[in-house]
Amino acid sequence: MFRKFLTLISLSLLVALPASALDVGDMAPDFTLQASDGKTYTLSDYRGKQAVVLAWFPKAYTKGCTIECKSLAENGHLIREYDVSYFMASVDPLEDNKGFAKETKADFPLLSDPEKTAAEAYDVLHMLGFAKRHTIYIGADGKVLKIDTDVEPATSAQDMAATLGELGVAKR
Repeated sequence: MFRKFLTLISLSLLVALPASALDVGDMAPDFTLQASDGKTYTLSDYRGKQAVVLAWFPKAYTKGCTIECKSLAENGHLIREYDVSYFMASVDPLEDNKGFAKETKADFPLLSDPEKTAAEAYDVLHMLGFAKRHTIYIGADGKVLKIDTDVEPATSAQDMAATLGELGVAKR
């Protein structure tokens, strides 16, 4: 009897799991998020125009996130060689990301998703409530080109530029 109960519990857990996570080749979920630069960004505004990179990060003002943000700020010229818009994104409140952007001298927008809807859609929401450090590359057609789950904060900008080249994203 107990064994049958465990089997039913296991099956119900499988049914409760999402059908599939975001994969390469999928259409990237649309979002509209406020940013550290005072603007609001909508992914679908870029469709048919240029590639987009979303660098999700766990928490503003933490060591790894500070290193990653500074990498993108100091070496963003490497990324800007490509026809791409790039953002860092977290589930932090907008005010936190505004202060963090200022502190790290970020010359690119940090998107805030405090409702966590975009983080959930991109399958980057950690069970503890923060975003996982994943970088999502989205083609101009709106499809996911690559999902990098092994981001090295210190070389984030260099790695992002190299990946854009490998993916064949056009240069400016």
